[in-house]
Amino acid sequence: MAYTALYRKWRPGTFDDVKGQDHIVTTLKNQIKTGRIGHAYLFCGTRGTGKTTIAKILAKAVNCEHPVDGNPCCECDTCRTIAAGNSVNVVEIDAASNNGVDNIREIRDEVQYSPAEGKYRVYIIDEVHMLSTGAFNALLKTLEEPPSYVIFILATTEVHKIPVTVLSRCQRYDFRRISGDTITARLMEMAAAEQIEAEEKAVRYIAKKGDGSMRDAISLFDQCVAFYYGQKLTYEKVLEVLGAVDNEVFSGLLRAVASGNTVESIRLVEELVIQGRELTQFVLDFTWYMRNLLLLEATDGEEDVLDMTAEDIKRLKEETKLIDSETLMRYIRIFSELSSQMRYASGKRVLLELAVIKLTKPQMEENMDSLLQRVKELEKRLDKGDFLLPEGALQTGSGRQGGSIGNVNTEGLPPELAGAGDKGQKKVVALPKAQYEDLQLIREQWGRILKELGASIRPALSEAVVEPFGDNTIMLGFRDETFYMIGGREQVLEQLADYVRANYEKEMEFRAKLLAEGENADTQYVSEEELKSKIHMDIVTENS
Repeated sequence: MAYTALYRKWRPGTFDDVKGQDHIVTTLKNQIKTGRIGHAYLFCGTRGTGKTTIAKILAKAVNCEHPVDGNPCCECDTCRTIAAGNSVNVVEIDAASNNGVDNIREIRDEVQYSPAEGKYRVYIIDEVHMLSTGAFNALLKTLEEPPSYVIFILATTEVHKIPVTVLSRCQRYDFRRISGDTITARLMEMAAAEQIEAEEKAVRYIAKKGDGSMRDAISLFDQCVAFYYGQKLTYEKVLEVLGAVDNEVFSGLLRAVASGNTVESIRLVEELVIQGRELTQFVLDFTWYMRNLLLLEATDGEEDVLDMTAEDIKRLKEETKLIDSETLMRYIRIFSELSSQMRYASGKRVLLELAVIKLTKPQMEENMDSLLQRVKELEKRLDKGDFLLPEGALQTGSGRQGGSIGNVNTEGLPPELAGAGDKGQKKVVALPKAQYEDLQLIREQWGRILKELGASIRPALSEAVVEPFGDNTIMLGFRDETFYMIGGREQVLEQLADYVRANYEKEMEFRAKLLAEGENADTQYVSEEELKSKIHMDIVTENS
């Protein structure tokens, strides 16, 4: 026997089997029980929400020989004939391919004849918005005053395209998008009946991807089961089949972007490409992830607005501390625009990488939300002391007035800082405490280190400029290429690291570079704590 797709096999046969449309099911059952059956119905809503299914159940119910509480019995000959699609009294028409005037005229001619069996002739016109203007006009009169034994059921996903004259002649029923919990429960019920072992997390993700459509969710479930037939359906397997990405990847990308780490952000995108993930779907999912984060911030941590697991919500709460709402809205705007651009683009990876760079570098854009983010980043850097001070910004007394953004009080600063502005070339850079202490140790002990390392490399290293490069890393700058070739050798740098480890019990790395002509390596370094304690900055507001 040929295989039947799950969405067809599990199509509801009675009103009680329909999930997520209780407001419509209850009304139709009451109409059937009381005999208040309309002559024209309009079912509108997104795909996969049950429009055609309920239309067929209604066709069975009005013709059923033994209805039960408004439901068709599904046992009598009439119900079986209609369910098999062999009834001459139930006509299903696809308006997408039968949208001409002649098709509607055939219906108008047929309705003159009473049903050969049963009580009603039912015409189900699917995608009715596809009818031509002439076809709608031909349908109007029959739709307004059909024979008592005729029922029209019109189904559409685009109700705004239907003429008002048709709308006014029908009872309108709006089908709601089905909730994730309802779809998940239905899929778990199907899995148990079909003896399919599946994780609830995997089924819940499929329900989410169904996006309110029961049919789409069941089709995705069928696809995943077929790929791993006979195996337990896990969350990881579902992601692999659908080409989707786990929330951990979204979290990692968001954190990299929020920290301004362009390299890490691009690396994550490259991993997605290597894994064969669908980039358009990734953009949509990442936008939805940021939307959830924005809602969590806007509602002060109200979790009920999010359809996510407790683990994901906990991660989102941590990320609300890393990024503010205004910046998040800029991210969402960029990715929403990207989603539209990628729809017809061939180089999707390039567009995605460009968008990610825009997120990490707001200076690439000149609109208001980008400028606001740049200002906030500067404020954060000032708060942390992570900034570069040109000499001349540190001045004694009241500093510069008129046109300055602030005054720096240098009272109590070391003389080399207070008077450095006279040279006009030096820069002052604040370093973290540990990094500053490492630099000071090497500079203070540099003569002793050279003396004990040996005369063969001492001349070259004595010309090196000792500069910080990062955590536990020192950069040696050489102005002479010959000295660079001698002192910058790998074994020499390893010898330096071994000496520091043995004598000062510090794990440090040494690197070397050749200074370009005119490159300034004479920067003044100070500790962040020292700078914070000795610099008092008062903001001066200019009068316009």
